[in-house]
Amino acid sequence: MPGQTRVAKVLAALLVSMTTGAIVLIALDNNRPSEGPFCLWSYYRLDPIEEAIQSQACQSPDRWNCIEIYNSSTKAGNIEQLTSMSGLASPEDLNCHFVVCNGLGGNDGQIQATEKWQKQWSIIPGRTWYGSGQTIRICAIADPLRQVGPTDCQIKRMESLIAGLCRKFSIQPVSVYYPSDWR
Repeated sequence: MPGQTRVAKVLAALLVSMTTGAIVLIALDNNRPSEGPFCLWSYYRLDPIEEAIQSQACQSPDRWNCIEIYNSSTKAGNIEQLTSMSGLASPEDLNCHFVVCNGLGGNDGQIQATEKWQKQWSIIPGRTWYGSGQTIRICAIADPLRQVGPTDCQIKRMESLIAGLCRKFSIQPVSVYYPSDWR
């Protein structure tokens, strides 16, 4: 009998502690603690790079030979918001191939392919860009002038995206250009 009493007490204590732990976890669910500078869970819940690189149009291995990354000069955004802020009529008019979100407008590290990428169209040279027709242009949602640089997750996803594009199109690392304030 003394052994059964001890077992009952241990099981009761276990039940109370598990219930208390579950209540604490449920209470913290909507206000969870900070994930820190980089959380693998938030990284792996994003779409694979291979899916982002896919396009509707045929992809020729020699179509692209250069990659340029630039900052959006906005605190937040995604394809639709950048289109609106730029005064463009349609997301199809956005002058980049990819947008990498920072958590404000899209999931942190989310890669959005634009219509220009889907159709494998070149970027149109303009007053802020003079690249070639074989340059893949990637927009990072960031504004270093206002102390809103790229997040750690954006940087990691950008590195993965660039590595995937370089592999797929045989682009040399020396042909990848970053903004001067990229960290």
